[in-house]
Amino acid sequence: MGKVKLTLVKSIAKRSPSQKATVVALGLGKTHSSVIKESTPAIDGMISKLKHILKIENI
Repeated sequence: MGKVKLTLVKSIAKRSPSQKATVVALGLGKTHSSVIKESTPAIDGMISKLKHILKIENI
Protein backbone atom coordinates (compact mmCIF):
# COMPACT_ATOMS: atom_id res chain seq x y z
CA MET A 1 0.00 0.00 0.00
CA GLY A 2 1.42 3.31 -1.09
CA LYS A 3 0.50 6.89 -0.56
CA VAL A 4 -1.61 9.05 -2.85
CA LYS A 5 -1.80 12.82 -3.16
CA LEU A 6 -5.36 14.03 -3.72
CA THR A 7 -6.13 17.48 -5.09
CA LEU A 8 -9.65 18.87 -5.42
CA VAL A 9 -9.79 20.37 -8.93
CA LYS A 10 -13.49 21.11 -9.28
CA SER A 11 -15.94 22.78 -6.93
CA ILE A 12 -18.27 20.73 -4.76
CA ALA A 13 -21.11 23.20 -5.28
CA LYS A 14 -24.12 21.53 -6.92
CA ARG A 15 -22.86 18.07 -5.89
CA SER A 16 -24.89 15.52 -3.96
CA PRO A 17 -24.74 15.67 -0.15
CA SER A 18 -22.95 12.31 -0.01
CA GLN A 19 -20.21 13.57 -2.36
CA LYS A 20 -19.80 16.74 -0.27
CA ALA A 21 -19.51 14.64 2.89
CA THR A 22 -16.90 12.41 1.25
CA VAL A 23 -14.79 15.44 0.27
CA VAL A 24 -14.90 16.68 3.87
CA ALA A 25 -14.05 13.19 5.18
CA LEU A 26 -10.96 13.13 2.97
CA GLY A 27 -9.84 16.39 4.56
CA LEU A 28 -10.29 18.57 1.48
CA GLY A 29 -11.83 22.00 1.73
CA LYS A 30 -11.51 24.58 -0.98
CA THR A 31 -10.74 23.97 -4.63
CA HIS A 32 -7.04 23.19 -5.29
CA SER A 33 -6.47 22.01 -1.72
CA SER A 34 -4.37 18.85 -1.40
CA VAL A 35 -3.88 16.03 1.10
CA ILE A 36 -1.66 12.97 1.23
CA LYS A 37 -3.39 9.76 2.32
CA GLU A 38 -2.36 6.14 2.76
CA SER A 39 -3.96 4.00 0.05
CA THR A 40 -6.37 1.72 1.93
CA PRO A 41 -9.55 0.05 0.64
CA ALA A 42 -11.67 2.69 2.40
CA ILE A 43 -9.73 5.59 0.87
CA ASP A 44 -9.77 3.88 -2.55
CA GLY A 45 -13.57 3.66 -2.34
CA MET A 46 -13.82 7.36 -1.55
CA ILE A 47 -11.49 8.15 -4.47
CA SER A 48 -13.56 6.10 -6.90
CA LYS A 49 -16.68 8.00 -5.81
CA LEU A 50 -15.00 11.36 -6.51
CA LYS A 51 -12.62 10.54 -9.37
CA HIS A 52 -14.32 13.09 -11.65
CA ILE A 53 -13.43 16.03 -9.38
CA LEU A 54 -10.07 14.86 -7.98
CA LYS A 55 -6.55 14.81 -9.33
CA ILE A 56 -4.85 11.65 -8.07
CA GLU A 57 -1.06 11.22 -7.92
CA ASN A 58 0.81 8.18 -6.61
CA ILE A 59 3.71 8.97 -4.27
